[in-house]
Amino acid sequence: MTVKQIAELAGVSIGTVDRVLYRRGRVSPETTAKIEALIAEHNFTPNPIARRLKRNRAYRFYALVPQQNQDSGYWRQVREGIQGGASEITSMGVETEVLEFDRYSPASFHSAAHSILEAKPDGVLFAPIMPSETIQFIRSLEENRIPYVFFDADIPESNPLSTIGQDSSKGGYLAGRLIHLFAGNITGPVAVLDVHGEDYHIIRRKDGFLRYAAETGIKTITKEYFDSSGAQPDEGEMEEFLREHSDLKGIFVTNSSAHRIATVLKKLGKKKDVIIVGYDLIPENHALLKEGFIDAIISQRPATQGRQALLNLYRNIVLDRLVPAKVDIPLDVYIKENVPSELIEINSNTDKTDQ
Repeated sequence: MTVKQIAELAGVSIGTVDRVLYRRGRVSPETTAKIEALIAEHNFTPNPIARRLKRNRAYRFYALVPQQNQDSGYWRQVREGIQGGASEITSMGVETEVLEFDRYSPASFHSAAHSILEAKPDGVLFAPIMPSETIQFIRSLEENRIPYVFFDADIPESNPLSTIGQDSSKGGYLAGRLIHLFAGNITGPVAVLDVHGEDYHIIRRKDGFLRYAAETGIKTITKEYFDSSGAQPDEGEMEEFLREHSDLKGIFVTNSSAHRIATVLKKLGKKKDVIIVGYDLIPENHALLKEGFIDAIISQRPATQGRQALLNLYRNIVLDRLVPAKVDIPLDVYIKENVPSELIEINSNTDKTDQ
């Protein structure tokens, strides 16, 4: 189906169809409705190359991502997914730039966010962590009518085009079930190592875990693992915690840092007494899972999230298509017996980029 064919079916000129497609100029409501109905009926998609030529400039998207080495390298995997998606759509006249910030520095976030707003891009994708800082950025995007997509997390009462991520509450609940399954009859307490406890998705993970514990009568202990500056407790601090709670039967780490507590348990020779469940198949977790010092990892498919966030911007802004408000990422569970021998993200999302 072409623009010419749509025009013939509607009994109008190609220029009239063009004005409806690109919302330029005046067209009567009746004619607009007729053309839009034909477009929907025939699943017509404008040629993105033609749209770019009409604009006389490339589309520009920005991704705002924490530094690659932070959170044990989790964001490196996200960035790889974004860059993979960018390579798929660059020939369609889309330029993608990734800006990094220090997630423990409000000034760093504000500087990167300001650069994006100054650039006046066609769209933005980012993980809305650091809620107090992110909310102002979201308001600025909306005031400037810049569409945005979330990945990894979300912010209540915001209006993204799309949110790509897991159900965090279900993830925490699943972690509780996993510890219960591995430990069997739990006679001692289970610890929640609360990492980045100010983030909404981390709060929901913890709440989901505590809900499972309450339903099953499991005693829990909650401990902050990182402070707001990102400082990491040394091994002595972790050893002291483990000695203080020598009757622990399980530990749930709410982000990608399960390897830190697993390393200490390995050193102390106490791993056999404690079940460890955490998040994200980053290199350190992958290695300790293979060795049996971590019992289960819930994967968020970070590369998939980054790619999907960028492609949903592309589909909506360049192709003028509706995109789902929420894209649910499965709660993949890896244990020693099914973890890949090589650290390659398993991506079940095989859809091809619309071009």
